[in-house]
Parts: sequence; structure tokens; C-alpha cells
Amino acid sequence: MSLLDIRNVRHAYRTKAGPLPVLHGLDLSVPEGEFCAVVGPSGCGKSTLTRLVAGLMRPDEGEVWLHGSKVTSPRKTVGMAFQNPVLLEWRTILDNVILPLEIVAGSMPRRERVARAEELLAMVGLEGFEGKRPSELSGGMRQRASLCRAIVHKPDVLIMDEPFGALDAFTREDLWQTMRSLRAAEPFTALLITHDLRESVFLGDQVVVLSGRPARTQHVMRVDLPADRTLDVLYTPEVGDMLHTLRDEIKIAQGRVVEDA
Repeated sequence: MSLLDIRNVRHAYRTKAGPLPVLHGLDLSVPEGEFCAVVGPSGCGKSTLTRLVAGLMRPDEGEVWLHGSKVTSPRKTVGMAFQNPVLLEWRTILDNVILPLEIVAGSMPRRERVARAEELLAMVGLEGFEGKRPSELSGGMRQRASLCRAIVHKPDVLIMDEPFGALDAFTREDLWQTMRSLRAAEPFTALLITHDLRESVFLGDQVVVLSGRPARTQHVMRVDLPADRTLDVLYTPEVGDMLHTLRDEIKIAQGRVVEDA
């Protein structure tokens, strides 16, 4: 069993017009320590998938397993990062980052929480900004702090729902490199939802393409690139071929009609 296993998951939203199927027999597996990027047509259910993994929702059918146990309720051992950093303005950057430790490791002395947070903030280039408020930081800096907060408690899995989507291209690419540096220093398992195919290949060990709604796993691509990859790899013929394959799969997904939904 992988660290994260999603088995034949089906889910529909209840609407006035009747059930709206979103996921339809979805299977996905993420081994421990791997980074899985999920792409697919807009509205295919990618964000629903993150809520199911986090235990914020339960599937109508099928199962979600995390670290060998079935997910049936919210998990404290899940880290989450969103497009909006969602930092608390009344707390300093340092106190924002240590918040998960206050929740899941309440018995940890504050000095240890602070040391852990400061270590991560230094890794992402925010040393010296610990005492600042979120409004005093740029968008990219706030997202760096958000990433630190998401992994400070060493979660079983880090779930990221378009965490770089609202940033400009240069800041986004800079954060891709930051994420790879964090993984090298702090190995973790991750599930990334993204619309950016270049992002999925640069960050992922595997890229999963979901079909059109209701979604199922349409295509899984292994990303066989060096662990210490740099942005230059995105301009190689090898990555170009990967991106063309993913783009073709997305086109197929956009035109897919499910007859047995």
C-alpha cells in the first residue's frame, strides 16, 4: 500500500436539479516521499479530491486511505496550502508558521516550536521577517510563509490546491525552486492540484491527468528527471515531449463524454 491510496472513489454534489457527479471511479496512488501533481480540465473535481484526502468530505462510494488507515474525518496530520496564503493578520509571520504546532503538538515547548519555524523560514529566504505582519510582505513572501506553516508539523501528506496560481510568472518559478529545495531538506509526500503543465512536470515525480467531469484517472505519467533539476530542464526536448503528451491528454479529457455516469 502506498502512503496515499484512493480507491474507486465516486462523489456527487446534491443540487436542485438533482445529483451532479464529480468523481466517477477515481483511482490514485502516491508512494511515500513522492510528489504527485494532478491536472485536468477546469471543473473536473480536482479541488473536491483535496477535500476528500483531507477528510473534510467523505466519498459517496470508494475509499481514501492515508498512512494505512481509512480517512473518515479531518486529519491533523495533513498539511494544506492554497492559492490564497490565508495568514492571520493579527499574528506575526513566526506565530502564523507555528500555529499547526500549537494544534497538533501542544505539549512542545514554545522554544522548540520557534526553533522549528525559524529553521523553515530561513530555508525559504524569510530570515529576519519573523516579526513582520502578513500585510508587510509581498505576495510571494506570504506564500513562502504559508508553505512553511503547511509543513512545520511534518504532515503525512502536503495538499496544495493551486498555491502558485495567483503569482506572477517570475515569482511562481522562484517558488517552484523553493519547493524543490524544501523537499531536498525536508522530504515529504505531496499532492499538488495545478493547471500549469510546466509546474506539474518540474515539481512532480508523477503527473496524473483526470478526465472530464465526472473525473476518473485518465493518464499517469512518470517524470524521469534528475532530483536536483533546475528551471533549465523545462527547455529540453525531453520535457517538451512530456508537455505535448500532457496537453494531448487534456484535450482528450475536455472532449470526454461519460455514458455510464
